Amino acid sequence: MERSYYLGLAEAGLRMPIGTHLVLHEAADHAAVMLDGERLGDMVVRAAGRFNTPLAVPLMDLKLEKEALLATRGIATAEIDSYHFSELPSAAPDFVLTPRMRATCEAIRQVARHPDLVPLGMGIGPFSLMTKLVGDPITPVFLAGTGLTAAEDPEVALIERALELGTELILQYFTAQIEAGAKALIVCEPAANLVYFSPNQLANGYAIFERYVIAPMRRIKALFDARGVDLVFHDCGELTTGMVERFAALDAAMLSFGCSRLLWDDAALIPPTTVLYGNLPTKRFPASQLTVAEVERLARELLEKMRATGHPFILGSECDVLSVPGSEREIMAKVEAFLKC
Repeated sequence: MERSYYLGLAEAGLRMPIGTHLVLHEAADHAAVMLDGERLGDMVVRAAGRFNTPLAVPLMDLKLEKEALLATRGIATAEIDSYHFSELPSAAPDFVLTPRMRATCEAIRQVARHPDLVPLGMGIGPFSLMTKLVGDPITPVFLAGTGLTAAEDPEVALIERALELGTELILQYFTAQIEAGAKALIVCEPAANLVYFSPNQLANGYAIFERYVIAPMRRIKALFDARGVDLVFHDCGELTTGMVERFAALDAAMLSFGCSRLLWDDAALIPPTTVLYGNLPTKRFPASQLTVAEVERLARELLEKMRATGHPFILGSECDVLSVPGSEREIMAKVEAFLKC
């Protein structure tokens, strides 16, 4: 899409959640729908219609890539969530789309049949995937930040191999989504935050952050640029200004940050050709302590302060809005409140 398209949506005052999960879970057999590409695509289309947005957003499920990487190595499905590499894995076997990935790609094809919608893809970022593949990613990231290399420390070698394998798989999965018709892809890097990077080390420079987060993201951005698709970058972790500046340099069509950031302050760090998206506290929407009236107040505050900056902005959620059993009506009421206030 031309960059002017997203800028036009912001100028028109678009508001939207990442809310396909809410609509999907209105179906009693939602687990079956997630494996049926045609029905899943219909759900994505329905969600776009429900929230009156042309951006058709798939499910934000950041477990798919780990499942695919480990499935090719013969790890049993029941073990995948808790499985971590304990020694250097061998070179990657041929990557095969899992049933969930195939359904996602087919859903994108389904959305692409609607000329009034922009089909988006979705996936985890390389650093965040790496943190799911090893038992303790924090220590080796810190050690690498002190200057230890993979040749000197086996833990550093392990995370770097996991990062390499994960990046290759992610590139292949994004390619499959692009070939299915995705016009933009949301890349989610929630682990690229202060939990995994030492604030003291960052105070002395961002070399390790550049190496482990930004360098793999540049490979992804190069793929997107070569294929003519847009980057929507999402990180809902606790971020520093230096991290935001480096994400801004990726030249994404849209940037999405969580509630650790004041978007009206970040606007000064972001190019005017990149739309800021977010960042209402939707992780708290199931909580009764966050009332509809408070959601409306927060939405008005964001709108007013972002208008004052003059930066292109789309009001939305800090992350995907999840359907929680027993709280469905309350959550949807809060979504509708910020869409309409």
